[in-house]
Amino acid sequence: MEERVSISPARVRTSLDETGEMLERLGLPAGNRYDLPGSPHRFPDGAHYRREIPGLQTPESLKAALEETARIGLTLHRATHTMGIFRNTDRELREMVAIAKEWQVELIMSVGPRATYDISAAARSVEGSRIAYRLRGGDQLARAIEDVKRAVGFGVRGIMVYDEGLLCVVDELRKAGELPANLHIKVSGHCGHGNPASVRLLERLGADTINPVRDLDAPMWAALRQATTLPMDMSTESPQSSGGFLRDYDVAEIVRVAAPIHCKSGGFEQATHAFQSTAEDAKRYATRVELVNRMIETYFPEAVCSKQGPADLAIPE
Repeated sequence: MEERVSISPARVRTSLDETGEMLERLGLPAGNRYDLPGSPHRFPDGAHYRREIPGLQTPESLKAALEETARIGLTLHRATHTMGIFRNTDRELREMVAIAKEWQVELIMSVGPRATYDISAAARSVEGSRIAYRLRGGDQLARAIEDVKRAVGFGVRGIMVYDEGLLCVVDELRKAGELPANLHIKVSGHCGHGNPASVRLLERLGADTINPVRDLDAPMWAALRQATTLPMDMSTESPQSSGGFLRDYDVAEIVRVAAPIHCKSGGFEQATHAFQSTAEDAKRYATRVELVNRMIETYFPEAVCSKQGPADLAIPE
């Protein structure tokens, strides 16, 4: 019996191929990187990843998270406050700065004014939710700068912004010497960016670290890494208000393709991003850090984690 030979038809070149080549000429990937190349980039100390806990809003929760991660034998590199600087008292800010300085942990404080806190009806609608954390009008921009100045005055050297305009202004003020030259600007996932062109734009606007949207898969992360060398922040999970997911088994692969990266853990235990965490809550967040770290050590054992207090961290002064 004559053997049949199967010949695959030649792939037809399409307009999408031409568009991909256009993007590549701009230095961007043609699409998602399904080949999942390992990232060649690292933190300044050579590490692939660092650990972060978001939603630490008070001195009590900050201290508890640091003590618990230390008790289980892990280093916490970054503690992120998410409810807005203006919602903390002067005493709380002083104490949080002192704790972060003592523990040599990066403290990122979030800018307070945002559409959800003012009279905006649009921000509370389903369709308007996309503008919820951005700034409305000139007054709110000025108030956001006031929030930044207040935190800086207490020694904070890391802030999180939710608005691209604010990012640009803070960077300009930093360049002009109106704000400290070593002020670290982190862009929140609430800005809604999740493609290579967007992360490149944020870098040009002055970002120091970028938190893309939370639900990207590994090929998408790999594509982002082709567009920037900046550290990025990955939510290993999400509060209930942002979908309430856990992605522990994805973490190691994302670290491999997107390094350098901050692994943010603890959010699943929070109802919202403005959740008032207690000391007991913070201990549960530390357990999530431990579980995620186990996944990295098991499935990407060659990954290097930063030691305590690298020089490039935004440690309070």
